[in-house]
Amino acid sequence: MSPFQNAFPQTSRSRRDLLKVGGLSLFGLSQWQLEQLRAVQASDSPSQKHRRNTCVFLFLFGGPSQIDLWDMKPKAPAQIRGDFTPTNTCVPGIDICEHLPMLGQSMDKICLMRSTTHRMNVHGPACSEVFSGREYFGPPTTDQALPEDWPSLSSLVMRYGESFGGLPPSVVLPWYLQFPGQSRKIAGQSGGRMGERFNAFLLDGDIGRSDFQVEGVKLPPDIPMDRFQRRKYLLDLIDARTPVGETPISFDTNSKNVFELLENRASDVFEIEREPTSVRERYGSTAVGQSLLMARRLVESGVSLVTVNWQDETKTDGVNTCWDTHQNNFSKLTDLLCPIFDRAYTAFIEDLHDRGLLETTLVVACGEFGRTPKMGQFTQSSNTQKTGRDHWPHAFTTLLAGGGVQGGQVYGSTTPDGGYVLDKPVSPADLTATIMHHLGIDYRQEYEDEFQRVPRKLSVGYEVKNLG
Repeated sequence: MSPFQNAFPQTSRSRRDLLKVGGLSLFGLSQWQLEQLRAVQASDSPSQKHRRNTCVFLFLFGGPSQIDLWDMKPKAPAQIRGDFTPTNTCVPGIDICEHLPMLGQSMDKICLMRSTTHRMNVHGPACSEVFSGREYFGPPTTDQALPEDWPSLSSLVMRYGESFGGLPPSVVLPWYLQFPGQSRKIAGQSGGRMGERFNAFLLDGDIGRSDFQVEGVKLPPDIPMDRFQRRKYLLDLIDARTPVGETPISFDTNSKNVFELLENRASDVFEIEREPTSVRERYGSTAVGQSLLMARRLVESGVSLVTVNWQDETKTDGVNTCWDTHQNNFSKLTDLLCPIFDRAYTAFIEDLHDRGLLETTLVVACGEFGRTPKMGQFTQSSNTQKTGRDHWPHAFTTLLAGGGVQGGQVYGSTTPDGGYVLDKPVSPADLTATIMHHLGIDYRQEYEDEFQRVPRKLSVGYEVKNLG
């Protein structure tokens, strides 16, 4: 019998407790004992436990057109309804864009929340509102992050969510959103006034590459695990003798997180090349497709929240970045955006369903706003042409799937031109509250605002009910 089993005779043992026991005699642990420790840790895998609730937030950066995709108005005048024709889905009575055929065949698993709404029509502040669930605090004049930003949902889950197997509670991939030519990322993606030390774990890079690796989370070949454990033990001894306050909090937190990743061999989860070729091809070779496949691996391993930021070849276009379609709205949707989304998103939903993960994994997909009801209508950008649609926050669609949400339904409704909410409005605050409630986080609890030194609730919204 392993000495660790003597120390923890209960059937349920936490990794933290096991690592504490290992730390008492690291210099004396043999290779066999280390392997026994790993075996006990592995036995506490998600497949051996009650499946935890998780969430994947797919952010459609730029703002997709609700009226051309999933809230179509075929009876409206041509300048409103546009060029596309609605088509039937597998759910009678629900029609969507003709260029999303695979999505249509999975509609029985998806809820179209057509009543998402706020009032901010500038990219950066609107991103901040959707990511944080709070109205932007300043004038809508910047796209760049500031120290007084509201903390993002990803950072709130990083602080208050559950971690598992050495993996962080919250992961962002494959990039932090940033406009070309700007020195800082777009507002609302970090810990902001709650503290940058609570930023989510960023998994950046070209995830679609066959040799993709996450730097710093895997031991070099010349450093075996027992040698690493001894190094960590020495660092712990030094840290224990360091006066309180002399070790930077950020260093202490970061080193702790990295040690947990290494000790639990969490890097295995990041090795997307382990997936069969057929699975990778099913998602598509795009950055979005492979990011969603990585997201599946992460939630399957117990990560509470995975934020996937949309990325395509137009991310460096300062006029029509990603889902931003001020010009040539219909050709861009037809030739680029719809094919990528249709393949990657439906592959992800069906894969989660096939693996029994969809029941506990809430999948949320939306942008920072929608697009204008009328073609060429000016609201914010002078770059908008007659072939495009400008920003429109007053009514847009959020796609929900899994996590107890009933598929095959439409939640909320809009006016005949798709411009305003008629029924069941949902704010960004309500959306973040709903996600945190699903993850088991009390969104009414408070954190200290380090910018204004006052307590703040995690969310000022309410969870959306009657979705099941």
